[in-house]
Amino acid sequence: MTQSIGMGAILKAHESEILRDWIARQLADTSLRELLNENEVNEQSRSFLALFSNAAQNSYDEDLAGQQWDEVRAALSSLSKSRALAGFSPIETATFIFSLKNPIFNALRRAFASDAKRLNEETWLSSTVLDKLGLVTVEAYQRGREQVIERQQQELLDLSTPVIKLWDGIVAVPLIGTLDSERTQIVMENLLESIVRNEATVAIIDITGVPTVDTLVAQHLLKTVAAARMMGAECIISGIRPQIAQTIVHLGVDLGNVTTKSTLADALRIALAKCDLAVTPLRAPVTGA
Repeated sequence: MTQSIGMGAILKAHESEILRDWIARQLADTSLRELLNENEVNEQSRSFLALFSNAAQNSYDEDLAGQQWDEVRAALSSLSKSRALAGFSPIETATFIFSLKNPIFNALRRAFASDAKRLNEETWLSSTVLDKLGLVTVEAYQRGREQVIERQQQELLDLSTPVIKLWDGIVAVPLIGTLDSERTQIVMENLLESIVRNEATVAIIDITGVPTVDTLVAQHLLKTVAAARMMGAECIISGIRPQIAQTIVHLGVDLGNVTTKSTLADALRIALAKCDLAVTPLRAPVTGA
């Protein structure tokens, strides 16, 4: 294992110069300046370099082992993740650690100007250390982006499964797109919450926007109907187009005693009747003399 006894002392002696050079290189990136102000760059850089210098004074090798290096990795991971969540690009995030290379190399050249062999060894070691920390940055950034994607997917699922109160005691959930297991669970949860919140006795599940219905989709629908019934609400499935009806019959799917209608309007008419309600014209039709 390669060992260095000089880097800790170099960082301690030239920390202010390295920090100044490092900050200048980061601020030279115009895209970064649009995302962070100078004070933020100064604070993040100063805080990280202090941890880096402390770890290097304790041990400086390719293993990056020890509590101090754990703190360095933790701080770098936290910063990279926060940048990912804030919308930074991978390059803008990785620049934080990789832009530290030249300031450190410059300090090494000043310290070992008369010792070419030592300069090469220390430069190689520093490059290896910073590359490993760069990998920490990339991994943390990736985890942060995955969280963003998962959150966005969840938000899209929530938006794509709204439950609408149509009338007192009547709610409806219009489904658009493919109905898979994950989405079914969200539909079920949203529908049950709406049934309780609105004290609904009838729930309409409209599948007009569902492109195809296979055995799995039909099973998902039946599960949702069963869950709603357990909450005391009767379900009506609307949007049963001729091709969907043929598919359901061909698959041998038994919808049991679930009421089905071809349109949402027909389903609403049935729902109103179940609640002893009806829609009537405000004026009686005019008849001929």
